[in-house]
Amino acid sequence: MRCRGIRGATTVAANDPEAILEATTELLTEMVRANDLRVDDVASAFFTTTPDLNAEFPAVAARRGLGWRHVALLCGHEMDVPGSLARCLRILLHVNTEKEPQELAHIYLRGATALRDDLNQNDEMEATSP
Repeated sequence: MRCRGIRGATTVAANDPEAILEATTELLTEMVRANDLRVDDVASAFFTTTPDLNAEFPAVAARRGLGWRHVALLCGHEMDVPGSLARCLRILLHVNTEKEPQELAHIYLRGATALRDDLNQNDEMEATSP
């Protein structure tokens, strides 16, 4: 079994605790569902937000909402790059899995879908390949 990383990102409607927790819960739930994860599979999670999101720690959604009481969680801010996507929340899950990297689903929701056009292009190319 190996430890692998799964990425996810979404945008948050507003800089308020409820909006941050709702977006985090939605993204985490989809990451878990798409990758068929159990809590015991998750070694750690690193949450980042753009500097314009500071009303709540995203890890609170995992701890309180999903019951991840024994998972190592860490929050931080993304670099403040001019012109980057605003109100963006990112998650990096470290999971123990037998899956190969290409079998993992990286999840991008809401306005964050623009961050990884390459994933959509690769999916389309694979679907049309003989």
